[in-house]
Amino acid sequence: MNSIIEVSPNIIALIGSVGVSEFRLNQLIQTINSEEITDISCREIYFCELNDCLSKFTENEISRLSNLLNANENIYDLEESFFFITPRIGTISPWSSKATDIAKNCGLSSVKRIERGTYYYFNKKYDTEILQDLGNLLVDKMTQEVVYSLNDINKFFSNLKPGLSKEIDIFTNQEASLKEANIELGLALSEDEIMYLYESYIKTNKNPTDAELMMFAQANSEHCRHKIFNADWAVDGKTQPNSLFDMIRNTHKNNANGVISAYEDNAAILNGHVSNRFYPQDGKYSSHEEEVNLVIKVETHNHPTAISPFSGASTGSGGEIRDEGATGIGAKPKAGLTGFSVSNLRIPKLIEDWEFDEELPQRIASPLKIMIDAPVGAASFNNEFGRPNVLGYFRSFEEKDNDIHYGYHKPIMLAGGLGNIKKDHVFKKDVPIGSKLIVLGGPAMLIGLGGGSASSLASGEGDGDLDFASVQRENPEMERRCQEVLDRCWQEQNNPILFIHDVGAGGLSNAIPELVKDSGHGGLINLRDIPNSEPGMTPMEIWCNESQERYVMAVSEDNINNFEEICNRERCPFSIVGEITKGNNLEVYDSFFDNYPISLSLEILFGKPPKTHMAFDRQEKPSSKINLPKKIHKDLVYSVLRHPTVASKSFLITIGDRSITGLVARDQFVGPWQVPVSDYALTKSSFSGYTGEAMAIGERTPLAVLNAKAAAKMSVGEVVTNILPSGIGNISDIKLSANWMGAPGKLRGDQDLYEAVEAIGMDLCPEWNITIPVGKDSLSMSTEWVDDTKDKSVISPLSLVVTGFSPIQNTSIAITPELKNEINSSLLFIDLGKGSTRMGGSILAQINNEIGGVSPDVECIEEMPNFVSAFYGLLKENKILAYHDRSDGGLITTLAEMSFASRLGLNINLDSLIQEEEKAIEQIFNEELGAVIQVLNDDLNEVLMIFESSGLAGHLHNIGSISSEEKINLLLDDRQLLSLSIEDLLKNWFQVSFEIQSLRDNPETAKAEYDHDTNLQNLGLKSVLPFLIPERINIKSSRPRIAILREQGVNGQNEMAAAFNEVGFDCIDVHMTDLLSNKQKLDDFEGLVACGGFSYGDVLGAGGGWANSILFNKHLRNQFGDFFHNENVFSLGVCNGCQTLSLLSSLIPGSDGWPTFKRNYSEKFESRLIQVKVK
Repeated sequence: MNSIIEVSPNIIALIGSVGVSEFRLNQLIQTINSEEITDISCREIYFCELNDCLSKFTENEISRLSNLLNANENIYDLEESFFFITPRIGTISPWSSKATDIAKNCGLSSVKRIERGTYYYFNKKYDTEILQDLGNLLVDKMTQEVVYSLNDINKFFSNLKPGLSKEIDIFTNQEASLKEANIELGLALSEDEIMYLYESYIKTNKNPTDAELMMFAQANSEHCRHKIFNADWAVDGKTQPNSLFDMIRNTHKNNANGVISAYEDNAAILNGHVSNRFYPQDGKYSSHEEEVNLVIKVETHNHPTAISPFSGASTGSGGEIRDEGATGIGAKPKAGLTGFSVSNLRIPKLIEDWEFDEELPQRIASPLKIMIDAPVGAASFNNEFGRPNVLGYFRSFEEKDNDIHYGYHKPIMLAGGLGNIKKDHVFKKDVPIGSKLIVLGGPAMLIGLGGGSASSLASGEGDGDLDFASVQRENPEMERRCQEVLDRCWQEQNNPILFIHDVGAGGLSNAIPELVKDSGHGGLINLRDIPNSEPGMTPMEIWCNESQERYVMAVSEDNINNFEEICNRERCPFSIVGEITKGNNLEVYDSFFDNYPISLSLEILFGKPPKTHMAFDRQEKPSSKINLPKKIHKDLVYSVLRHPTVASKSFLITIGDRSITGLVARDQFVGPWQVPVSDYALTKSSFSGYTGEAMAIGERTPLAVLNAKAAAKMSVGEVVTNILPSGIGNISDIKLSANWMGAPGKLRGDQDLYEAVEAIGMDLCPEWNITIPVGKDSLSMSTEWVDDTKDKSVISPLSLVVTGFSPIQNTSIAITPELKNEINSSLLFIDLGKGSTRMGGSILAQINNEIGGVSPDVECIEEMPNFVSAFYGLLKENKILAYHDRSDGGLITTLAEMSFASRLGLNINLDSLIQEEEKAIEQIFNEELGAVIQVLNDDLNEVLMIFESSGLAGHLHNIGSISSEEKINLLLDDRQLLSLSIEDLLKNWFQVSFEIQSLRDNPETAKAEYDHDTNLQNLGLKSVLPFLIPERINIKSSRPRIAILREQGVNGQNEMAAAFNEVGFDCIDVHMTDLLSNKQKLDDFEGLVACGGFSYGDVLGAGGGWANSILFNKHLRNQFGDFFHNENVFSLGVCNGCQTLSLLSSLIPGSDGWPTFKRNYSEKFESRLIQVKVK
């Protein structure tokens, strides 16, 4: 074929056959933003390194490779203007690893490695300088490189010689040499820490190496050691008895009920329920009655998301997933959440009056860029790993107060979730001397170097190149393989894992020393046994890089063979890199250089470096009045609904899979019109029964500009009002993750942080018997830069994001904001603010650029526990039809969102709330705690009596009823204050989502979705079944065997097996490696189901790698062909399995006319509940 381009005797290139879509090309041209350059085109290009020269590559192999890569048969003219954007030279991308695996599984043993790039080409000649400018504009400096010559591709496959370790000479230049290394390596060490290291090394009579210093910096960074939360504090000159962490621990000391493990592991562990958990054991799926305990964790990944939004958010989600999986001696992540806080978006076609001109340093992404790329990054990782993302939040906030510029230029990127763990696996085991130390997962790469230190700096304090070096890249399919190994381990009766730790900040330099320290012994590591895809790295870079999707663990020598079999079956890379030794030293041996780049006592590394001391004198924040509109009008409501914090979050939700696992009982979308207004997420403990788990988020960060204590308490209060309708029995059932973001040392940052922690740790949470068993801090939330010699900064307010988790006894009683079409019902407003209508920090204040006023605060401290119990009692009796809390945007937003979910009009009477029209503004826009519920009129008196008994007499208001008119009418003294068209409200509420989707996705599909979502003639989802579903299926005594077939990257096998098990099949776990090794044969089964997920990470097309590995392997091709031709068996493909079967149609009789699956029009992952008619 003439598709081959010879780069060198053993390196070839093939250009892909599919070009970029028209709308992507238009986006590319807009990015270039040049009137001169409008003729750009691009395609994928594949570079292949062969084991031998091209002349020995057979025609059959060339044809097979071309088909596999879907290569174009025509050679493009590479003499005109062009350039390639490729992965960084010297690296091996995750795509390359999987594509190479596919090629080898397809019999292409002559191919040593395949790599992918993007080929940009032009119809006319451009100067080199122009091409270089374009390349620099389009490249992602973190992971990519621009190549301007085909000959330079040879460098791509060259093996660099290992770099040398460096010693820092402290005997000649004393501590000055450490200070120089601190700057050069970006270590973020304090003066006290530098002196501690100097004195420690002088005592050992040796120079530190760069690897040792980087390891110390990561292990003792603010990111890892939480120095400020563990600091000694002095307030007004008086030493305080508690650190910030002590005050958080006080909540656990006050009430430890329901908490199994707190502050001890990668995540907290809560008591769950006894349930029938379904999973395979010894290869066969079955139910296991056991305690299903909760694993909870919430992380942040703020700095990386500011630098590289997609990868920063993606690896943020991946890191939190690993935290859950590495809890105890192995756990199962189950459901996820993500959240974002950014500065003003400034959407080009939706510039709002409250948005002033943008000021931004070049090294970080704009808020709009973050919200276009980061949510897709987080969703993509969750999707490919196989964890449903069912909860989140999004806030946009930026304001100026004289010379102070508040905002989230350094964003908050929140990643969290819940999982499950067995009772016997809660605590890590003793690790005896001789135990093997294992690295599980992907190879080391020169990415994420110094991430812990970088995240501990305010944005702008470090070097820009080090910022990019500190960001990681993602490989979710590899993490899925790792989790499959963990699953096989915890599912076994004899779990081989003694101790496990995820690899996060600081890489192996943090994870391995922590494991060795906790063993109570020493450790010896063989550096060159660490899997490494960049041979040119120095020992420091191998040891300290933050390559993702890795775990370190200890396994006893007796269980090594069993563990190795599990890893090989799952195709998950692992390496025995060392062992536990006697003593207290950590030694890392480098066989290449025959030296020890690390030889250090663990006492120096984890000893007692100087403790941080914090102090402040209390200052009162000056109060100021705010000038808000006096008269209510439509445009005011529309502006509030268009504020990104209030507006629809659809663009953040449809990109994420919310059905994987089959255990999601409630996601973000509500009702027949699938409106994103759910207050909480809900999962089931198992496929049978009603027990489950709920989680919800609370955050009111703009209030901290006025009153940090009130902001913190309101965040906790909002968690309660959000999680309430899920069915929690008592307020003390709620356990919190507290994630703290702030800028101590800036403005009143020290005082705000201390007082906020004190307010919830010592006051509110103990009062409510709520425990905070887990959390995280990120205390460098400021961005500094110089613009034309002028110093500039943007500082985040003290930001507490609280996530609540609770076991749920009965998931079936949970309710949502969807109003029921019951004419004889009333809307009851529960004013938990007890009459307060404070407007400080409200969305209304923000859209008027007003800073000041009085912040809302928690007024229902005594009443809230009784209110929660009363609510639960009514919920169990089905006395409450619908519920929605009052929060951002105020009461009018609560009512509007309930109307949106049901497409019902509302008649709202304000008579019991206000007497004067002038008070309407603060009444409907204030953001005090509260809720609106729908109650049948027949039950109204009983509901009022029960809530009054909880202490809320005088704060319960019957404010109206539903209406068939498509309007929300506000009435006072029988007069209409305002009449709002539901259609107009919807159009404003959905506009932010529409505009961002138009920039991110195909503008045509974005417009179609916007029209659909705002069309009141849309009837919604209304299923009518023309057949009966039997209450019980009669299962025969003979149970046919079905192969639950999976390939690496598949993640939907468990729920698939549960479905077939329910109707009487014996479900057998079959991996493709089982068929290759003849451990299983298809002719032993009566059925086969190819399950869903992302086989090979969708490399070479969805299902393409899986299908081609069958088609091009004679043994597998014959086995599948025989099975498909057997009329006594059946086959089913679902999701990725369906895509695979469609590509195997040449083996399947009767498949003429079968479709092949192409990329959808929006060119992104879509997850929607839709209705189809089966004829």
